[in-house]
Amino acid sequence: MVYDKIIEMICEQFGMEPDQLSENTTFTDDMGIDSVDVVELIVELETEFGLDEIPEEELKKMRTIGDLADYVRAHTDE
Repeated sequence: MVYDKIIEMICEQFGMEPDQLSENTTFTDDMGIDSVDVVELIVELETEFGLDEIPEEELKKMRTIGDLADYVRAHTDE
């Protein structure tokens, strides 16, 4: 559920197809998006999943879609 919703949001925001993405897809190297784009995605995810603002030190650790999904799962009831 969490992973699928993240994929859906990424595809919508960045015009990508789900088959282009996996848990190991990196934001900068594989997707070619910059840190501003990642922050915009994170803000949308915080709203979607009812998360508190993700601390900057946690954001720096999120390099892949899987990292992001793991964080959301750990901080929600999803």
